Amino acid sequence: MQIGHLPRVRLAALPTPLDEALRLTKALGGPRILIKRDDNTGLAMGGNKARKLEFLMGEALAKGVDTVLTTGAVQSNHARMTVAAANKLGMKTILVLRGDEPMENEGNLLLDRIFGAKVRVVKGDYDRMQQEMESIAEDLRRKGHNPLVIPVGGATGIGSIGYVDMTLELVSQLNAMGLKASHLIHASGSGGTQAGLALGAKALNTDMRILGISVSRKRDPLKERVAGIANEAAKLVHSDCKIALQDVEVYDEYIGEGYGIPTKECVEAIRLLAETEGILLDPVYTSKAMAGLTDLIRRGEISRKDTVVFVHTGGTPALFAYKHLF
Repeated sequence: MQIGHLPRVRLAALPTPLDEALRLTKALGGPRILIKRDDNTGLAMGGNKARKLEFLMGEALAKGVDTVLTTGAVQSNHARMTVAAANKLGMKTILVLRGDEPMENEGNLLLDRIFGAKVRVVKGDYDRMQQEMESIAEDLRRKGHNPLVIPVGGATGIGSIGYVDMTLELVSQLNAMGLKASHLIHASGSGGTQAGLALGAKALNTDMRILGISVSRKRDPLKERVAGIANEAAKLVHSDCKIALQDVEVYDEYIGEGYGIPTKECVEAIRLLAETEGILLDPVYTSKAMAGLTDLIRRGEISRKDTVVFVHTGGTPALFAYKHLF
């Protein structure tokens, strides 16, 4: 894989720690669990999007972009971190967020406002929001600006390169610890993170199973999306590695009532990690992934002899918009 030729700007504090979760392991009766702390990437309170934005904003700088547009839910982590990255690089940001007015300024939305983003709230699905962004971008071009539209979650081939690179980082850390992981578990939303991990793991010939815990999409559509993004990324890094549908593992039984709607198991997972390791999960992504991990252990799909890496993808600011849960 050839990553060095791609435009990149340093935004994240890397490498992130790989911490052994001894008390969590004991509480669950095994397996050996390590937590990859991508909540500690540093940019705007951290999260996985910092790795993607290094490449997305590197591309923006190379193209002379002056305004970035992106989208997500009202409590979007991607939106929050994109605004911060744009500010750091001297660009303006317009956010097209999915929701209903009026909205209370809390959690990620509060941070969006503090960072000075222009926020538009739109009803409808993400296709509708993409159309809205394209319309705004076209208007900006007519006025002499040079905008860049970034899809939901930064889930593109170029964005997912951040998690190809993370796989290299993780394998190096595991090697230094004399460990070999059997499973890697993470929250899978728009698919870009899982695409990068799947490509990185296969290209490096690891035996590590990449298990995506879906927070919104059903299994088959998400698998197709992940494979498509991964193969787009493979072309960008000049890799002949191909990701087939059977290379993508997704569990969709932990979604609950829908995206952004916490389950009882989510709340239990947040309390479990807080009380055993002093680490906070978020109510939208990582808590569903941890609920999935604990259930897979209890069901015996992950054995007590395995070694598991749990990727903490961040999102902690959203906790403050879900205070009623606690």
